[in-house]
Amino acid sequence: MSDELAELRSAVPGGRVLDDPDVMEAYRRDETPAVTPGQPRCVVLADTAEHVAAALAWAQRHRVPVVPRGSGTSLAGGATATDGCLVLSTARMTTIRELDAANEIIVAEAGVLTADLDRAAAEHGLMYAPDPSSFELSTIGGNLATNAGGLRCVKYGVTRDSVLGLEVVLAGGQTLQTGRRTVKGVTGYDLTGLFVGSEGTLGVITSATLRLRPRPPSYPRTVAAGFPSFDAAARAVAAILAARIGPSMLELMDWATLRAIDQWKNTGFGNQVQALLIAQDDGERADAGAALMRDVCRREGAVMAEVSESEAESRELLELRRLSYPALERLGATLTEDVCVPRTRLPDMVLRIEQAARRHGVFIATVAHAGDGNLHPLFVYDRGLSDAPPQVWAAADEIFRAALELGGTLTGEHGVGMIKRRWLADELGPGSISVHHAIKNALDPVGIMNPGKVL
Repeated sequence: MSDELAELRSAVPGGRVLDDPDVMEAYRRDETPAVTPGQPRCVVLADTAEHVAAALAWAQRHRVPVVPRGSGTSLAGGATATDGCLVLSTARMTTIRELDAANEIIVAEAGVLTADLDRAAAEHGLMYAPDPSSFELSTIGGNLATNAGGLRCVKYGVTRDSVLGLEVVLAGGQTLQTGRRTVKGVTGYDLTGLFVGSEGTLGVITSATLRLRPRPPSYPRTVAAGFPSFDAAARAVAAILAARIGPSMLELMDWATLRAIDQWKNTGFGNQVQALLIAQDDGERADAGAALMRDVCRREGAVMAEVSESEAESRELLELRRLSYPALERLGATLTEDVCVPRTRLPDMVLRIEQAARRHGVFIATVAHAGDGNLHPLFVYDRGLSDAPPQVWAAADEIFRAALELGGTLTGEHGVGMIKRRWLADELGPGSISVHHAIKNALDPVGIMNPGKVL
């Protein structure tokens, strides 16, 4: 093994290969406490696509599994180390190679933080539309690997909708350029779409050509509406969508989430309502759109519904939504799930989550990108346990199957990772699973790329 690591250090020089167990400890885990990480053989801190290519070529020669990693914010175990693997970090690849404002294009390396990308675009009156809750921590490479969504998906779509092309290093070290720089383009198979959402199982994304959009002319107007039940709030979401108002954000939090935030930040919402809807309109007629959404909420039974009166107030309400996850993580270990149903079935899915929580006696707090029908049930359990207890998995199983019964999907944005492999065939079916394996075998014949994830 010493000779093999010496070869790797020669291929990726400059102290970028780590094998001290104490140092590697920081690279073993992602944000999924329900998954037990393995012990990697080594970690490579890549600065360039050439470093990635050299590491993958070495890994294929020596049959070493590779776990790609950005900043480790995965909630599905996608960046969790396996025993004997090479953890390949792209977090140092932070160069924005190009920003073409005239064509509304930005070319960014995999380690660029999502928020930094948007800040660079803002200097030119543009925006990067995808807005995951972890935008200040998550990298573009990780967003691409999971096809991340976020808070603005209801208007702007998910990560895939903003990707024009990719630079990908395949198993064995070959570098592949996919896609184009034009808005239109249908030459050949859609290899860009294939790699977005593949969770590092087909190759390592090292940079991306991304679509930017004009920044809204003013700050978004924000509506905060409290409801006597989560189900009532879900019905209000359906009414807003049916009214064709065109919101840029529709975010929903249940009482358990509001209570956790209140205990931490003393907001008071947890004592007033059972659910809170935060809606935004960032269009040219944002004031009118926000007022319409407020009125719809009142008609649907909101006990309070108000429109923000300033940019600062809008930011404060949005920050309330972003506090959901850290507030709940203060209560214990969390299994953060991610199911998506047709938007008209959102009230039905809310009911099924509540039933599963009662039936199995588990604590579930739910937040939702409600405009997409994307719900995040968060299971909170004893932090001292090495895995989520059986009743949590039983409730999760019931919720996953309910999502499929309602015409939905197992994951809207977090990915399959290690958490949802056992349910994958229930959604895809044997024919689709066989095609997945054929693609995987064609691009990764030795099976080194993020093994144990997705398939």
